[in-house]
Amino acid sequence: FDVTVVVMKKVLVLCLLLYIVKCSVVRSSGELETSIFNENDIEHYELDDLEQQKENGLLEAGDYGEPLFLTPYIESGNIERAKQAALVEPFYGNITSYSGFLTVNKEYNSNMYFWFFPAEIDSDSAPVVLWLQGGPGTPSLFGLFEQHGPFYLTKTLQIKPREFHWTKTMNVIYIDNPIGTGFSFTRNEKGLSTNERVIGENLYNALVQFYQLFPHYRKNDLFLSGESYGGKFAPAIGYVIDKHNVHLSINEKINLKGIAIGNGFCDPLLMMEYSNYLYQIGLIDLKTKSEMEVFQNKIINNIKIGKYFLAYGLGLEMVGYITRKTGFQTLQNYLYTKDPIIYGDLRQFFKSAEVRKKLHVGRAIFHSSALVKLYLSEDFMQSVKPWIETLIEKYKILIYNGQLDLLVPYPLSINFIRSLNWSGAEEYKTAERKLWYVDNELAGYTKSVGNLTEVLVRNA
Repeated sequence: FDVTVVVMKKVLVLCLLLYIVKCSVVRSSGELETSIFNENDIEHYELDDLEQQKENGLLEAGDYGEPLFLTPYIESGNIERAKQAALVEPFYGNITSYSGFLTVNKEYNSNMYFWFFPAEIDSDSAPVVLWLQGGPGTPSLFGLFEQHGPFYLTKTLQIKPREFHWTKTMNVIYIDNPIGTGFSFTRNEKGLSTNERVIGENLYNALVQFYQLFPHYRKNDLFLSGESYGGKFAPAIGYVIDKHNVHLSINEKINLKGIAIGNGFCDPLLMMEYSNYLYQIGLIDLKTKSEMEVFQNKIINNIKIGKYFLAYGLGLEMVGYITRKTGFQTLQNYLYTKDPIIYGDLRQFFKSAEVRKKLHVGRAIFHSSALVKLYLSEDFMQSVKPWIETLIEKYKILIYNGQLDLLVPYPLSINFIRSLNWSGAEEYKTAERKLWYVDNELAGYTKSVGNLTEVLVRNA
């Protein structure tokens, strides 16, 4: 019987992997355009031969330099040399930034790639923000180029300045997470993360090295920010920081102040009731609603008895069902049935030898999310609620939602928030919701109690 179960599970793993790659059109908030990843991404993960990469169109000819591994510099105390080596030749204007690889697991040679932008204004006192993209398996470089970095990529692969960007007033670290995402890589598949605890520890190890590289930022306030599946990553590293800080001296502690979660998939059990929401906004009828409820109940029941892998498979099936029944190719914004192509293709951009040399990645592969998703399939339907309940008693927590998101809709986030067991829980349930204006325009609605702030962002 045990052998049969193992064989069946391996077959299901293979089916899920093929499904993930072929159905990458279905994305959580902040995931990459489908044109970036395709069926060849699985072999790309293993590909490490220069000529093969050129043949497969992954690299252009030219001098792409060598990947910059900063950990040896840090461990030998050559901090200034490391910073000098990590300095990025500006892509636009005179924007200062640093990039390179931090080794977080020597046994498996696991390395995390980061790109750090000091704040343009008052960098010495500005808060430090660690940005964590969703997916799982979407590079944080996506957030840099397509959301809030200092520049963006046009359809013709030109760099243009972004008018409103986080790095103007904040020190922002963009890190490709988990291992196997973007430029972050491991030489052993055992280095790929299978749960949030491993992810949290890897991020913590990278952050410790960051502060060794840039010690003058240790005194600054630190905020962790994640969207979509990053709504698990941010609490994961927050919990690890809190756990380690207990045993550290005041000069060694990481100065964590708060966590921001955008459209966060924090607790699948409490965020699975899609059918009623889709019906209320007119995207499905009562018949489809009833059929979806069958999906939902199966997923919820499997989560409750700890069959997370089966719940994950059913979840993928349900998302596919939603796209078929609604005709939507994307579930990011219910005003669009397919993603509008606004920005350039990052994968094409990262083929450039000049770009790779500037970013200190050499011939490192820009990974797809297929294997990352597969290795986290047991984790996908598990909750980080207990960690958030611990953290909210000590740190500021912001949970914000875009009004138009279908994968993590606002009502499902509220289900989760109202279930939290913390000192301000009862006060939150009766707190007054306030109008939020920006330049005399209604931007959304907010509610704050103690360390918790909840925000709905209109038209987003």
